[in-house]
Amino acid sequence: MKETWRWFGPLDALGLDEVAQTGAAGIVNALHEVPYGEVWQSADIAARRHLIESAGFDWDVVESLPIHEAIKRGDAPLEPLFANYRQSMANLAENGIRTICYNFMPLLDWTRTDLASPLPRGGTCLRFSAPKMAAFELYMVGRKGAEADYSDAVLAAARAWFAQASSDDQAELLKSIMSGLPGAYDRYSLETLRRALDAYQGLSRDDLRANYKRFLQEIIPTAQELGLNFCVHPDDPPRDILGLPRIVSNADDIGWVLDAVDAPENGLTFCTDSLGANPLNDLPAMVQEFGARIHFAHLRNVVKDPDGSFEEGTHLGGDSDMVAILRALLAAESARGISLPFRPDHGHDLLDDSGRKTHPGYPLIGRLRGLAELRGVIAALVGSR
Repeated sequence: MKETWRWFGPLDALGLDEVAQTGAAGIVNALHEVPYGEVWQSADIAARRHLIESAGFDWDVVESLPIHEAIKRGDAPLEPLFANYRQSMANLAENGIRTICYNFMPLLDWTRTDLASPLPRGGTCLRFSAPKMAAFELYMVGRKGAEADYSDAVLAAARAWFAQASSDDQAELLKSIMSGLPGAYDRYSLETLRRALDAYQGLSRDDLRANYKRFLQEIIPTAQELGLNFCVHPDDPPRDILGLPRIVSNADDIGWVLDAVDAPENGLTFCTDSLGANPLNDLPAMVQEFGARIHFAHLRNVVKDPDGSFEEGTHLGGDSDMVAILRALLAAESARGISLPFRPDHGHDLLDDSGRKTHPGYPLIGRLRGLAELRGVIAALVGSR
């Protein structure tokens, strides 16, 4: 397996000279500054690739090439957006990029309610609180019918939190929920979020699936022509958010995606945190089922609560059996004769990470700890063959 590191380009607080000291060989990057729906110009891609390679890295994966919300909603006309997307794909292929990670989550990408939840032994982690999310939907956004998505216990906890929340607390919650937009720097206010939700009014799970299938039918043939691997990132968290359906949350969903356009280029980013937040998902079994179509892996862990809340654990210390997952991933890559790129995903903010002003979830020391742990497990598993 090939070690990679997510780097946010010139906007990242970490320089490539610092990343080099982690030992990672590859970089996961995107042109985050390009608005959704616009073409990634070949010259800009070439300049970014030169920057990465000059520092001694390969640019292994694009994460992500974002999909315009109009495509997810199925708004017409979509042909110009598909044309722009295909042109960006061609420009990436021209510059030697072969793997593209993306997601099909409407409006919000990964969603957390706390960006700095304290840990018992010091440091902080990302957390998703079901009561806080319920409070956000019910009392801040004012979404009609939101109470049907939560248990009575969560609704009671939501009322209690909101009753004592200050305006600063509410502002911090909004900021946290808006921070999980990888590959984007657009943020919603409460008013613009309400308007964005209105644009999705009436969109069902079947509607979103139909729109997703059209996207795949428009894009995957071009990926085949260009020699590109596409790999969808699962929903994070794997549950409906803000009343919007999530359709890449479990094995049945993933099977549907891969069957929608049955081609090797239509693949999966195997994210152990996103999938691990669903207590019904058997992650090692999912690797065994979908291993031939996994093109990229995010390795992190979660600790789940009974009410649907969860927080991000250490890479080896959460609820998911990372050793079993890595054993299955190594078997899958061996069967295919490839070196599967992976990255240590979200880490804890440890020691002086909090002073570095890195992107939420992407500290230096916390991810370096995770990479070291994963590297050790992989070395042990490979050595025991």
